[in-house]
Amino acid sequence: MRVKKAAVGAIRWFRTVCGLHGFVQRREYLINGIVLAFLKYAVEASVIRASTGRHLTPVDFVSPSLAKWERVLQGAPEWLGWGLFVWSVPFIWIALGMSVRRSAAAGLSPWLGTAVLIPGVNLALMAVLCFLPDRFSEPASDRSLAGRATSCRRQGEKRWTTIRALLAALAVGFMSIVVGIYWFQTYGAVLFFGTPLVMGMVAGFLANQPAPRKAGETVGIGMAVMLLAGGVLLAFALEGLICLVMAAPLVMPTAMAGALLGRWIATSTASGTQHLVPVLMVLPLLAGAESLIHTPPEYEVLTVVEIDAAPDAVWRHVVAFPDLPDPEDWFFRCGIACPLRARIEGEGVGAIRHCEFTTGNFVEPITVWEEPRHLAFNVSEQPDPMVEMSPWRHVHPPHLADHSLRSHRGEFRLTALPNGQTQLAGRTWYTFDMYPQAYWTAWSHFSIHKIHRRVLDHIKWLAEQEPQP
Repeated sequence: MRVKKAAVGAIRWFRTVCGLHGFVQRREYLINGIVLAFLKYAVEASVIRASTGRHLTPVDFVSPSLAKWERVLQGAPEWLGWGLFVWSVPFIWIALGMSVRRSAAAGLSPWLGTAVLIPGVNLALMAVLCFLPDRFSEPASDRSLAGRATSCRRQGEKRWTTIRALLAALAVGFMSIVVGIYWFQTYGAVLFFGTPLVMGMVAGFLANQPAPRKAGETVGIGMAVMLLAGGVLLAFALEGLICLVMAAPLVMPTAMAGALLGRWIATSTASGTQHLVPVLMVLPLLAGAESLIHTPPEYEVLTVVEIDAAPDAVWRHVVAFPDLPDPEDWFFRCGIACPLRARIEGEGVGAIRHCEFTTGNFVEPITVWEEPRHLAFNVSEQPDPMVEMSPWRHVHPPHLADHSLRSHRGEFRLTALPNGQTQLAGRTWYTFDMYPQAYWTAWSHFSIHKIHRRVLDHIKWLAEQEPQP
């Protein structure tokens, strides 16, 4: 009996915290918020302490500053940033869902609860919601919802309602894209999280406002919004297929979650369309604020190979090398910049190395020339990181034109091994001005490793073909 009661209690708690069932009362919001915040902090502090030896203070934990997190995670394993991002996703959903339902229970607009996603505002909002008295305890009754469904079927409005919801959500998305990308020139959390979330909420709300629909149908509308948005971007040459596919794991689930939240607001509260206006105004303001405060950190990518040749034989192929064979890797066949050859003008510090790619040339002034141990260079010019796949001949979105992914410098280090072999290490320092950093740098690290590996393997093959003394 006790086990059964515990199981029922656990299910009820899970539905309250993670689901969209009913309103959230003040006591529930306060207790669950404290417990979950403590759990998240304890796990993250323990993992960071074990991985880096640094202490994550409570101030760092609640700080909206990315610079503090960059300092805390400096020197951490590559997987840690990605792991913390994935770990945070369910907590973001819980905070969003509970805040929307808590706002409705306190007699406020449920749309106000979405402000919990705004750094710096979220803590103040949660504190206010913890102390406001409860005004409502139950959402709209099933009987009234059923009556609305009958009325909608009788009027035959379902198809028009869907079209209206999709068009309104698309208008929200393109307003945010124009302001965020073409005005403030930022590819940040507002674009990849805030915009699809609001698009999904608008679509889910308007699709369910005349009459409630099933959750699965609402999720389908959220997916349709993002697919239509991607299709329009592709059709008008505003974006290419590769970047749309890369962004899909971020925007698609966010829009689906937003559609469910919009459905809950439409079916459980008396919120009208007039409440949408403040939410839509917030997106451009957040995009502007984000463009002012974020500074992308510099990342380092290291790739190492061992070559069955002495450092002297390897060195001359590091400085310059002839044509590489045609790429067989699917990665480069999709349009990612692929190294072709390298040549050098001059010798020693001040010489100019040209590394030619399928998209153009890297111009690399030599800063360190320690033959045959160390070659280092800056990057003064660089080509586009990819050629987009598109039905149009020329697609050049701002993130390519402005070099969101920018290489700053690189080096090769040659270390003689006791067995007459050479360890060759290639290293690149770069920044990637797109957020969330943990997601986009996973792609960029993978790309740069692929480029390193192609070059280093070619140098290895050239050096090992020469007669060895």
